[in-house]
Amino acid sequence: MPGTRSGKSPCHTAPAASPSNVQAGGGACPFRFRCAGCDHFRTNVAFLPDLQAYLQDLLRTRERLAATIDGVDEWARADATPAEEEIVRIRRLITRIKGDIAELDDGQRAQIDDAVAVVRRHRAAHAVPLGMPAVQAAAPAPPVTIAITSEATA
Repeated sequence: MPGTRSGKSPCHTAPAASPSNVQAGGGACPFRFRCAGCDHFRTNVAFLPDLQAYLQDLLRTRERLAATIDGVDEWARADATPAEEEIVRIRRLITRIKGDIAELDDGQRAQIDDAVAVVRRHRAAHAVPLGMPAVQAAAPAPPVTIAITSEATA
């Protein structure tokens, strides 16, 4: 498993280094998909686009759930709504990474950009499934045929 060779297990916004989760290949985390709240969570500039996309997803989800007024029990809404603490943590990580990049000179930024491109290409070529829940597409419905007949009236 990729996680056991590198000493890290896959996380959707960075590799995690929880010893028990690494040993289990990423499948033993009781706080699955709450990576930013874990002491074992580590990220870097190569994950900046993932962090930004994740933040946007959290914000969209929060807004969508806030707009859902009827048909949802409050406990279910609260459980499904992203925690403000997680949103703040992700924003801080993004701000810190961007701040670190801004302190570099043009040559250093170019080197970072090149290295990030290599890392992202490698990750894309060696994707590790995270067991994210997915909705299977329904089989297409058979075509509906309507026969129209007319009777002549005399």
